Parts: sequence; structure tokens; C-alpha cells
Amino acid sequence: MADETIRARKRILDIAIVVIILPFTLLLMGLVVIWIKLISRGPVLLRQKRIGRHGEPFVLYKFRSMKVNSAPDRHEAHVRNLVKLGRPMIKLDHLCDARLIAGGCLLRASGLDELPQLLNVLRGDMSLVGPRPCLPCEYGNFTHPQRERFNALPGITGLWQVNGKHGCTFIEMNAMDIHYVRNATLLTDLHIMLRTPAALVFQMCLAFQHKRMIRRFVPFEEFDAMTVHGNVPRTHHPLS
Repeated sequence: MADETIRARKRILDIAIVVIILPFTLLLMGLVVIWIKLISRGPVLLRQKRIGRHGEPFVLYKFRSMKVNSAPDRHEAHVRNLVKLGRPMIKLDHLCDARLIAGGCLLRASGLDELPQLLNVLRGDMSLVGPRPCLPCEYGNFTHPQRERFNALPGITGLWQVNGKHGCTFIEMNAMDIHYVRNATLLTDLHIMLRTPAALVFQMCLAFQHKRMIRRFVPFEEFDAMTVHGNVPRTHHPLS
């Protein structure tokens, strides 16, 4: 009963905050829509299957930040490699790879591409705060104990995101998510929300730093291939 009460209050908090910030977020979303339409052919909104609470799939909404028909194979192989080798979870899109549209790196690093997920929050698929929903192809990376993270609604932001996610391994990420699931309160959610803007600014700084380092040391295509196959020299790795 206590858990149900907490979830109900969390739901009320989510809806109240979404309604309060709606005028500002609608303005931002309008600007993002105009930008994507101006510089890239194809749909503005991306509908993507993700895994939510209790392992149930749902459709997640986000702004398209990659070129149309970009193959996901490299990204999937890259994530599997990071999990297998226990490396920090720096995904290719945060390294500003060549599949991104112009300005796509900024959209990703700033979190602007995630704004349509406010609709997922209103629908009840997601919460403002919680573990990030994974792709179906990534679900198999989680062991049975790690799947405790799926006992909560997935979130737009979370404990992992505000605690230096790019320096965390897959195991460390899951430890944070499980800690959140076991100990979450409304005050915890508010604290994470208040820390999110600073985390996004830090993430943007890291993204542009990675971009400069990649361009300086090695062409991106070569860096991309080395990363996917686990052959990135330690001196070239952004978080070495």
C-alpha cells in the first residue's frame, strides 16, 4: 500500500511539473522542430521501441538527431563492447559521430532531443525521474539481479545521469539505478531534477571536448571502427 501511495504521489508530481514547464518546453520544441526541418530531410519525430517497467515494451518519442536510414549496427556493437570490457558507457552519439545531422551533437548533449518524452510522462509510460529505458537489443545485457532496475518507471533523468554517467561502467550504472529504485522518495526526485541542468551543461562540455580530441588525434571513422572492435589506444580514449 505504501508503494502504491508513493507511486501515486510521484505521478501527481510528474504531471504538475510538466504542466508548469510546458510553455517554456513548447517554445524549445518549436525551435528544435524548425532546425531539424531546415537542415535535414525526413521526419522530425522518432518513435522508438524501448523497455519499460517490469520489462514491458513501449513506444518512446524523441526528436530525430541522426540522418535518415542510419544503420544501428555500429552503435549496438559499440554498447556490447563497452559492457563486455567494463568501460565507461560513452555511446557513439555522444562522441558526435558522422551519423548525426548538423547540430545533432548539441541536441543530444543538451538533452533537447528528449523533450518529446514529456508526452511519455503524461501518458504514464515514463516518469521525469527513473532509470533510462533501454533498447530491446540491450535488455539481454542485464543479469537477473540487475533487472531490479525495471521495477520502476523509466525516467527522462535519473541518479546515474546526474552522477557523471560518462565515467560509469555498465555495472556502476545499474548499481545506481537499483539504489534509486530501492530508496526513491519525492525529495530524491526533486533533488535529481534540480541537479539535471548542471549535469547537462557538463555533458555538453564533454561532448565538445571529445569532438576536439577525436579530430586532433585520429579521423572519426578510424576512431569509430577501433571503438566498436575494442582497439582504442588508451592515449586516444576520451576518459583515459
